[in-house]
Amino acid sequence: MSSVSGFPSGLHFDNYVAAFKIAPLLIFYKNSVVVSIIATVINLIIFSMAAYVIVRCKFKLKKTIIIAFSLALVIPGAALLQPLYNTLSATHLYDTLAGLIIVYAALGMPTTFYIMMSYIQTIPYTLEEAAYIDGAGFFRTFMQIILPLTRPAFATAGVLQFLFCWNEFQFGLTLTGDKMNRTVPIALYYFKSSFASDYGAMFAATVLVTIPSIIIYMLMQKQIISGLVSGSVKG
Repeated sequence: MSSVSGFPSGLHFDNYVAAFKIAPLLIFYKNSVVVSIIATVINLIIFSMAAYVIVRCKFKLKKTIIIAFSLALVIPGAALLQPLYNTLSATHLYDTLAGLIIVYAALGMPTTFYIMMSYIQTIPYTLEEAAYIDGAGFFRTFMQIILPLTRPAFATAGVLQFLFCWNEFQFGLTLTGDKMNRTVPIALYYFKSSFASDYGAMFAATVLVTIPSIIIYMLMQKQIISGLVSGSVKG
């Protein structure tokens, strides 16, 4: 029993056992790991390259593309639910992990783009000119010169994207129907019904859901701060 002050008298794991019985947490965990990692990798590869091209290349639609990325930041997520549902249904990607991966990678587009773009602007162009003189092409310069120098920004964008994929609830609930394709945040939905709620098991599941996010942020905290501070000032 709890003490008069309200603090527990010891450690009890009954709620954690109940949480695994009520919701298929292992399946949800596996899905979250797969979706979060793949969506993060795809997001970083595509939009870091896009940011590099926007910063270094000159073409007519450059400002238009930047404005389009800016507009993506102000579109509310709720406004995208119906179009995304229709699109995934038409392409037979509804209720699939592949559909969630594509959606999550795209939703993180503006954040990754602006973090990478602001950091690449701090890199002197003379380094790339030297690589071109030595015979390196555009892609090789990006892979061997730019990427190693943008590791702080890469880590920052990667952690933010991973945390978004791991914690996202609204799209995961709307774009999936089968429990075999759902992610960890939706597990909390299993502990509340119209007539009763198992709050002990719900709070235990909440701890299990949030622990990976806390661990990843703690491990990558220095890289995140370095990426945000270095990319905020153009050298």
